[in-house]
Amino acid sequence: MQDRSFVPRGAASLSVVYDGPPRDYHFLLLPKLTLLAFTSALEPLRVANQVTGKELYRWYVMTEDDASVTCSCGVTITPDTALRDVPRDGAAFVCGGIEPNESTSRRAVGWITRQRAFGARVGGICTGAFALARAGLLDGRRFTLHWENQPAFVETFLDLEPTENLYENDDGLLTCGGGSAATDMMLAIIEADFGSELATIVADMCLHSRSENRAVPQRSAYASAIGSRNPRLIAAVEYMKAHLEDPVEMRDVAGHIGLSKRQMERLFQRYIRATPAQFYLDLRVTRAHALLNETNMTVAEVAAATGFTSSTQLSQRFRKRYGKSPSVYRKGWTQPVAGG
Repeated sequence: MQDRSFVPRGAASLSVVYDGPPRDYHFLLLPKLTLLAFTSALEPLRVANQVTGKELYRWYVMTEDDASVTCSCGVTITPDTALRDVPRDGAAFVCGGIEPNESTSRRAVGWITRQRAFGARVGGICTGAFALARAGLLDGRRFTLHWENQPAFVETFLDLEPTENLYENDDGLLTCGGGSAATDMMLAIIEADFGSELATIVADMCLHSRSENRAVPQRSAYASAIGSRNPRLIAAVEYMKAHLEDPVEMRDVAGHIGLSKRQMERLFQRYIRATPAQFYLDLRVTRAHALLNETNMTVAEVAAATGFTSSTQLSQRFRKRYGKSPSVYRKGWTQPVAGG
């Protein structure tokens, strides 16, 4: 491990009485990780040291093969620590990003499994939950990952169900949805370690409006997406989301929210300018798009998972939305970029 100072200088300050050893965190960066999520987790630790003038935390960066790793945005990060040098009880976060199924190696999973066997705390940031699941850490636990990747996750790990919360802490198993949710998770750690005053000033230094409740959903039940907080409309959308694989009739959706079919149609037209059937179909096609991107499921399997009776039916709807069939779409993004 490199010998370096973990206490940068800054103008803001807060006195914290603490003379104990620093708390170490190791970040295992997987290929195509999300840079925003990683730095959102690391920076609160740096700021905590800076404002207190104390080495409260230390952080180390590793990769699965000890070589540089490229983030989803193209930025390359060089590790400062080798996997073999991490203490057996060293706390770690697995930082994932796009294409999580392809980015998790057997070596990374093996290392996670060994760390956990020795009693180390291992958590996940963004799509790090894919690696944790393969290592067997999520069985019977509360956990989360980024909402965009949850459809592929539940199709890959049929017995595991993530929450839609910003972050989770299940008896020390820490996971978050990535992005700024990583900051909320680390602020909760800082508060538990050194109190709310330090957590508050760290949030202020990060210009971050803190969400102190981990149970806040990553997306507010589609309410923000559809520009409404109408409880019946939200309930209808949630009911549709729960029945993407086994589509229900619109009269059943209306009955679920206590309206007639015509009343529900007026509700949808008022707030989102689409019929309930159109909105429902869009949810299913969007889910199919996510599964084509993030899994190795066949087009027929994707069709079944999104409630279409055949690959042909899915292809017709998919082509209308995205301008090409599912098979052509998948070939397009799996081919290498010319000259790349």
